Amino acid sequence: IAPGELVAVLGRSGAGKTTLFRCLTGLTQPDAGSVVVRGHDICRVRGRALQAARQEIALIFQQFNLVRRLTAHHNVLAGRLARVPAWRVVFRRFARPDRQHALACLDAVGLLDRAWTRADQLSGGQQQRVAIVRAMATDPDVLLLDEVTAALDPELIGGVLAVIRDLKERGMTMLIVTHEMGFARRVADH
Repeated sequence: IAPGELVAVLGRSGAGKTTLFRCLTGLTQPDAGSVVVRGHDICRVRGRALQAARQEIALIFQQFNLVRRLTAHHNVLAGRLARVPAWRVVFRRFARPDRQHALACLDAVGLLDRAWTRADQLSGGQQQRVAIVRAMATDPDVLLLDEVTAALDPELIGGVLAVIRDLKERGMTMLIVTHEMGFARRVADH
């Protein structure tokens, strides 16, 4: 997959789409072969090299996995965990540039006005956009989206689709797992 491409991964339930994503992030080792992401063989690197390789990839699961009692802003800042000392996340003491970056990311998906709203008070589409923004806040080179529209109604899918299109225009490399052929046709290069 070339940089800047958006590829849809289609298949029936149980076909291994999510397992593929887990292999790309080093969360699961493949039975055979290798997984090379941006020149790093994810199967062979360990320790700090694996951590560095993982920082280049962000994975968004079907479930939003937001901390429901935290604001949208703090959920996005939690995505910075790999790039800031852990104590900053635990005590929610982020540097000004990190806070500004999180707000800019929320603004990019039309949620700046909801930055201080608790995650459990956001709609499903808003929560999914916060999950995408949390991944964007890590400044990844590759974005993996696993069934990000599965739990959303058609109206909310449009908002997520707009975010994905915007990321594509910015040159983000993305892989999207979906069961929806129409969605794949609307967003994917391949």
